[in-house]
Amino acid sequence: MLQTTTPKMIHWSLIVSALGVCVAILGGYCGWSLFPNMVHKKVEQSVILADGSEQYKRFVTLPQPLNFKVYIFNVTNPDMIQHGAIPIVEEIGPYVYKQFRHKKVKHFSRDGSKITYVQNVHFDFDADASAPYTQDDRIVALNMHMNAFLQVFEREITDIFQGFANRLNSRLNRTPGVRVLKRLMERIRGKRKSVLQISENDPGLALLLVHLNANLKAVFNDPRSMFVHTSAREYLFDGVRFCINPQGIAKAICNQIKESGSKTIREQSDGSLAFSFFGHKNGSGHDVYEVHTGKGDVMKVLEIQKLDDTHNLQVWLNASTEGETSVCNQINGTDASAYPPFRQRGDSMYIFSADICRSVQLFYQTEIQYEGIPGYRYSIGENFINDIGPEHDNECFCVDKLANVIKRKNGCLYAGALDLTTCLDAPVILTLPHMLGASNEYRKMIRGLKPDAKKHQTFVDVQSLTGTPLRGGKRVQFNMFLKSINRIGITENLTTVLMPAIWVEEGIQLNGEMVAFFKKKLINTLKTLNIVHWAALCGGAGVALISLLYFLYQKGRGVEAPLK
Repeated sequence: MLQTTTPKMIHWSLIVSALGVCVAILGGYCGWSLFPNMVHKKVEQSVILADGSEQYKRFVTLPQPLNFKVYIFNVTNPDMIQHGAIPIVEEIGPYVYKQFRHKKVKHFSRDGSKITYVQNVHFDFDADASAPYTQDDRIVALNMHMNAFLQVFEREITDIFQGFANRLNSRLNRTPGVRVLKRLMERIRGKRKSVLQISENDPGLALLLVHLNANLKAVFNDPRSMFVHTSAREYLFDGVRFCINPQGIAKAICNQIKESGSKTIREQSDGSLAFSFFGHKNGSGHDVYEVHTGKGDVMKVLEIQKLDDTHNLQVWLNASTEGETSVCNQINGTDASAYPPFRQRGDSMYIFSADICRSVQLFYQTEIQYEGIPGYRYSIGENFINDIGPEHDNECFCVDKLANVIKRKNGCLYAGALDLTTCLDAPVILTLPHMLGASNEYRKMIRGLKPDAKKHQTFVDVQSLTGTPLRGGKRVQFNMFLKSINRIGITENLTTVLMPAIWVEEGIQLNGEMVAFFKKKLINTLKTLNIVHWAALCGGAGVALISLLYFLYQKGRGVEAPLK
């Protein structure tokens, strides 16, 4: 007779197979539902700003300084430029600074969804990272403050002189030609005109310009050209001094410059003035920000809600005469120190930069890995400064504040340039570094530019789950037009060009300490959960399959054994 496998053995193989199926189902549920929901809630809790939380502490004081790199365009042929030659520039730098940010929190809103603060910024020169460059390097660079004054004078002669006409009376009465000057001021008091519109046939204005031309030496330290010989330290932070012991009209001009309130010009202890690009940024902040804490809507965390108690800017042109806010004046996004969590492939996000008075859209580019941390790369698009004008529905950026410069007939600048006059109260033009992507109308007039997308494009790498920036840099260049201004001798032979001054990179690269912290808090946890997920799913499925095969094998096989 035949003896078959016992029912008990078959029973237990089916139980083991069923348990394997349960483990696999549990692993799939955990990996695709339970764990993601747990992580999602944990991330939400960790990124929301709540008083006293770890995220709040990181918000108040960034855990590591930002990298602030400045590159200066040193002018190699200043004397030839004065006689009409095309400028030749040489990039020097980077001059590297550590930028420390600390927020002075004013208050939370009653429901805890908003937080208001003022941000203080401090710069420390990093000699090691800057080597071989030092702050004492001698440079020849565009005289920004003198060039700005002359162009503002050309554009707004009424505003410049009417504001201090009364204070000038006592000095003007001792100055030759005073009656002509006073008659001219009265003549232009009611109607604003540019210098070039009225200078040709107006002897009074001609005399006024002669006086201005004569006093440039006293105001700007007897300049020999439109370029200043100074040090990197003075040009960037300490200040290039001017208005040193001026007299007469020169003193009145200096007073007007001082009272104009330019952030880049500061009065010194001896009464003189000094221009620097970033000296005003080094210390206490003034702008009052209100940002979302993420409470109630984590996708809005750190998005700017108000700047100086207003939801929109009043810098650019508005959409209608009724004052409807244009797209140019809208405040969107964060300040780029962090981003909302749960980024998706193909999405976009905004940052707002107060330095250029506008919101900038960043577009998804690709997946990246930074020191073993996965993330997404975002970069600016053509709508930053290339696609500007009525054909792109953003003509509100075309403020048309510059006369006799290289621009389109509709008043907009050519592609790759943005007029920041209404933002900075100075005729500054924004481009990408080395005029990357800018129209040939500008690039052909400067020699020495070497645009490179890898070096000069703005980008940021973001950890997709938390919105934490891993690496990136905001890269922009500041320029001014050089041009001839009627009856101003120092400009009479200049060729009109868009002249580069400096370009900057403000960025971050997560350091080793922060990488280790990030991996410990998030990445290692995600890896562990992922291992548990796949181990349970694959292990359970494997056990179930093996047990089932064993059952089928035993069922289909008879075990023959002779009976005694």
